[in-house]
Amino acid sequence: MKKALVTGITGQDGSYLAEHLLAQGYQVFGMVRRASTENFERIAAIQDRITLEQADLLDQPSLIDIMGRIQPDEIYNLAAMSFVPTSWSQPVLTGEFTALGVTRMLEAYRHACPKARFYQASSSEMYGKVREVPQTETTPFYPRSPYGVAKVYGHYLTVNYRESYNLFAVSGILFNHESPRRGKEFVTRKISDGVARIKLGLATELRMGNTDACRDWGFAGDYVRAMWMMLQQTQPDDYVIGTGIAHSVKEFIEIAFDHAGLDWKKHVVHDPRFMRPAEVDHLLADNSKARRVLGWQPEISFETLARMMVDADIARLRHATRV
Repeated sequence: MKKALVTGITGQDGSYLAEHLLAQGYQVFGMVRRASTENFERIAAIQDRITLEQADLLDQPSLIDIMGRIQPDEIYNLAAMSFVPTSWSQPVLTGEFTALGVTRMLEAYRHACPKARFYQASSSEMYGKVREVPQTETTPFYPRSPYGVAKVYGHYLTVNYRESYNLFAVSGILFNHESPRRGKEFVTRKISDGVARIKLGLATELRMGNTDACRDWGFAGDYVRAMWMMLQQTQPDDYVIGTGIAHSVKEFIEIAFDHAGLDWKKHVVHDPRFMRPAEVDHLLADNSKARRVLGWQPEISFETLARMMVDADIARLRHATRV
């Protein structure tokens, strides 16, 4: 039985990845930080089938210890300060987790279990002020947030360790991927939750920032399959993962409100407080390498994703409020 170690297992991607690995017959270990309040909601259905271990991206000895004891076959580093707007208010902490945290993970991996295979979660936010459309594995990076800058550091360090120490270390440059498990601070979940609240009479308006920004949105469950596929190859390499189709925030709003039988124009209010200091305007993936080499392709469409998220939030709120 293969062993996998997943950082960020309590997050959206970590929970879907853990489910996928269990389905493949893996023994799954999840790394969690010691906290006075713990949120295991996303992994509640599988918690009795995985092993949770305490360690911290800020604490090098704990990472060496956990990898040395488990001796995983595969390591998935998904943990990060992942909400872009927060990276402006907490840039130093973002750098510690999202940049230097990768250094600590790679060092622990190199010393404790160098025969393992390592996945680093890179991000389309690294492209930022895009140099070309669509973006490929060789498109130059121009990050527009402390988060994007930190992700570039982690990405290049993974490449550097692969080339310097002959490690099987890869980076997946994932474009925006969503699901009903997405945090409510992210724009798609903010919309689906807002629509559900308006539908159930719990709210009357949804306040939004830039609705013209375009993103390449896919389903998180599809994207974790790509992570796993990368570590099954004969040679380590980096891959862009996205749908290859861009949609605006406004399009997501229209589909979500329409699915709930609502007129978005009556409820959506522009609020300049939600505008970013530096916007990323047009992210679009060229996923041809992933399709060709990995045999990967997304299965859930943008429209299906939006409706899935609205349905899940309506069901959740109905259960919580008995509406």
